[in-house]
Amino acid sequence: MTSYEIIGGKPLAGTITPQGAKNEALQIVAAVLLTNQPVLVHNIPDIIDVNKIIELIEGMGVFVENRGSGTFLFHAENIDTGFFTKEEYLQCAGALRGSVLLIGAMLFRLGCARIPNPGGDKIGRRPLDTHFSALSKLGATVHYDSKNMMYEIDGKNLKGSYIHLGEPSVTGTANLVMAALRAKGTTTIYNAACEPYIQQLCKMLNSMGAKISGIGSNLLSIVGVDELSGCEHTVLPDMIEIGSFIGLAAMTSSEITIQNCRVDMLGLIPDVFRKLGIIINIKDDTIHIPKQDRYEIETLINGSILTIYDAPWPGFTPDLLSILLVVATQAKGSVLIHQKMFESRLFFVDKLIDMGSQIILCDPHRATVIGLDKQVPLRGIRMTSPDIRAGVALLIAALAAEGTSIIENVHQIDRGYERIDERLNNLGADIKRLE
Repeated sequence: MTSYEIIGGKPLAGTITPQGAKNEALQIVAAVLLTNQPVLVHNIPDIIDVNKIIELIEGMGVFVENRGSGTFLFHAENIDTGFFTKEEYLQCAGALRGSVLLIGAMLFRLGCARIPNPGGDKIGRRPLDTHFSALSKLGATVHYDSKNMMYEIDGKNLKGSYIHLGEPSVTGTANLVMAALRAKGTTTIYNAACEPYIQQLCKMLNSMGAKISGIGSNLLSIVGVDELSGCEHTVLPDMIEIGSFIGLAAMTSSEITIQNCRVDMLGLIPDVFRKLGIIINIKDDTIHIPKQDRYEIETLINGSILTIYDAPWPGFTPDLLSILLVVATQAKGSVLIHQKMFESRLFFVDKLIDMGSQIILCDPHRATVIGLDKQVPLRGIRMTSPDIRAGVALLIAALAAEGTSIIENVHQIDRGYERIDERLNNLGADIKRLE
């Protein structure tokens, strides 16, 4: 098992560039199956989860050429349907949450789909009912083999329909959009997710010949088409990594410049970090975080404690609540963190309490953080990364702590962050990878 050894308490300084967006890249790689023509994609991050889905489509027979610097050429001229019965496919798809995104692409290209129960972070219940309920309204039939934990979907005769999603699921919306391109007539999706990842996917599909309107809103209209052409696409910078760097700078009293941020696609992220008292200077597409010895959490107008919670876009993304919680531990003041979407995501706070943080876990969804105002530094401990976002939150805490910390199971961090140890070491961090 790979671990990090971190010697904390060192201020960082310098410029860093965010990787390509993990959540967008997973959708874009799945979407290359929609056409038998070449697709050129730039800014794909070199992380485990994205590499796994590339490995999956390569096993299906897709030609993949890595041109370096995050640029890949994909050509799905032929798809080997026999691959879906092989143990290699079952193991790889079953270990990756993003494999669920192959459903819509396979329905468009093959008229059917077969996937095992997908893996991913253990952050609470993550049912796929939203996906299958919506696909059923297009005319697909879904069978679940509970013994083998296998989903089989038949979508040979899809018809356009009005669909009101039960929840604005990002992956559910992506699957439905790709499948609806094969449906006869027009499909209308209300309560669709409108995150930048979905906007990017829809823009890419339109460049391939799709007819999707309402992009950026929660009401999408998709006109079915017979075929799609190739295209060229560039993945956005990862807004979760950008938020992580903002929190890291404040927590470690560092001066960090984040470049190539696509600030126009960050939504409320800068504003929410500002509520913790963090100074954020934005010029064009560059974010500069000056060195701050202290930062103070805002209160509500009537003086009561601030509550920060996750919400569907354009609300605050749930992927950054773990980072925000860690940063609040060294702020002046208190804040209630309310994680609405996943009931197991806050369970990592026991490690932060062991490091000296003052946190009350109210229930699986809420934690009250009493900031230490950097008067009492955290202490280094040995801990384990439970998931991608909590892992990086613990890494930030370790970098701010006094002494040495060991983080085990950093495979979880590698799933979503590209060479994070090397890149932070270039800023002055002291992180050693122990194989």
